[in-house]
Amino acid sequence: MRSDMIKEGLERTPHRALLKGTGVPQSQMDKPFIGIATSFTDLIPGHSGMRDLERFIEKGVHSGGGQAFFFGIPGVCDGIAMGHKGMHYSLPTRELIADMVESVAEAHRLDGLVLLTNCDKITPGMLMAAARLDIPCIVVTAGPMMSGRGQVGRKYSFVTDTFEAMARYKAGVINAKELQVCEDNACPGMGSCQGLFTANTMAILTEAMGMSLPRCGTALAVSALKRRIAFASGEKIVELVLNNVTPRSIMTRAAFENAIRVDLALGGSSNTVLHLLAIARETGVDLPLELFDELGKDTPQLASMNPAGEHFMEDLDIAGGVGGVLKQLGSKIKDTRTLFGLTTHQLAESVQNVDDEVIRSRDNPIKKEGGIAILFGNIAPKGAVVKQSGVSTAMMQFEGTARCFDAEELAMAAIMEGKITAGNVVVIRYEGPKGGPGMREMLAPTAAIMGLGLGDSVALITDGRFSGGTRGPCIGHISPEAAEGGPIALVEDGDRILLDIPARRLELLVDEATLAERRSRWQAPPPKIKTGWLARYAKVVTSAHTGAVTTAD
Repeated sequence: MRSDMIKEGLERTPHRALLKGTGVPQSQMDKPFIGIATSFTDLIPGHSGMRDLERFIEKGVHSGGGQAFFFGIPGVCDGIAMGHKGMHYSLPTRELIADMVESVAEAHRLDGLVLLTNCDKITPGMLMAAARLDIPCIVVTAGPMMSGRGQVGRKYSFVTDTFEAMARYKAGVINAKELQVCEDNACPGMGSCQGLFTANTMAILTEAMGMSLPRCGTALAVSALKRRIAFASGEKIVELVLNNVTPRSIMTRAAFENAIRVDLALGGSSNTVLHLLAIARETGVDLPLELFDELGKDTPQLASMNPAGEHFMEDLDIAGGVGGVLKQLGSKIKDTRTLFGLTTHQLAESVQNVDDEVIRSRDNPIKKEGGIAILFGNIAPKGAVVKQSGVSTAMMQFEGTARCFDAEELAMAAIMEGKITAGNVVVIRYEGPKGGPGMREMLAPTAAIMGLGLGDSVALITDGRFSGGTRGPCIGHISPEAAEGGPIALVEDGDRILLDIPARRLELLVDEATLAERRSRWQAPPPKIKTGWLARYAKVVTSAHTGAVTTAD
């Protein structure tokens, strides 16, 4: 075992003394050493219940014959960090998390890891570490939140009943009392936000790739089932160590393709594009951006999930969960290995009943194409991403007039002041991985546009990214970004922009001679953040079309 390097032989007497100083008895020294990387924090609803799951994972590890060790991993709540300087830190923490898990596991020669996680950048960061280390690992996602209840027959969710409600109040659609009801009921307790936002999408994809146990991706945070999954995961990691089952044997190219298809079938978050690209890079799997679109044209959307649709995570779990989605996708799914023993086809076959009101059959899809589309054009030569499952039919093709903003705050102010009108294309730039830095999520302006009733008459494009809660004609991840001199930096107020999602086009309707003249005048702006680790991050982070990863180059 790897841990023999810190506990076997005369030369390791000091090491054993230190381990015994933590309370490890001599009788446990010959057991697999299992690290439990926990992102517990009181700051995030999705993580505040993890102390309970930690207990059950630890019980499982010891029942399985291992010795458990907890260590902490930081978490950032995107909802709380949004709309101010804090959001610059969100995506970059993904790299920190991967580095921290790697550091602790390597420094202490842990034999295996249970990765207890939940929210947006934390789950992909832990999966990146698992792939990089390639030691036995299992992921436990802490589970989604119950939907809120405020009025008879109505379910509340975080995004539509806070961010969009704020704009509806501003527009006079709801009053202060109704807004307060939304605020009080949108988040009724622990768990990740109730719809198919980034956290829940990544939990589902983790299960779809075979890196967590069945139902882990959808079982509610407050459920006894989640406790049982946590216990079983603790037991399973010891078995994985003894059999040397490692992440790269599970996260193959076929497994990534299955994950993408599940994402497309559910209409999940556009952020998964960034994260799957980054995780694949750590595994050594070639996963080009174009693959998402190739599979998207061949994968029907089978579910209507909040925020763009009607169903919540609790509905998806009862309807059949990830296994149910695999079953409905049928031959579209490749038969791959999972760490819990069953192949993906065997898992799908084990699901007895699927509620086809929630997870439709391929013969009766919500839409013929998957939820995510990749666009190209003279604004985005290296690609852009749109969650087409959240775009109305009326806005699938749109031509409008550019209104340009060099920061999210400037755009948000213009939207809330009524300066954005029907027929506009809001352009938010210098918010990419380098320019942000950190590629901030922009749920506030997109939610404001929807809340003000402009979702069928205004589009938004950016080199930043969006929350999984974003819906409407919002195109993100534009590459190259403005800070690198990408064409989005050359757009001016009054320019005409064409969006054609069916044709996968995003075009600036300006002739090349004019663009060449503008390019000759363009100068890179000074960095927005000049101190601290984000200044270093901006120097080494890559473009969105490669997953916004950091490199040593």
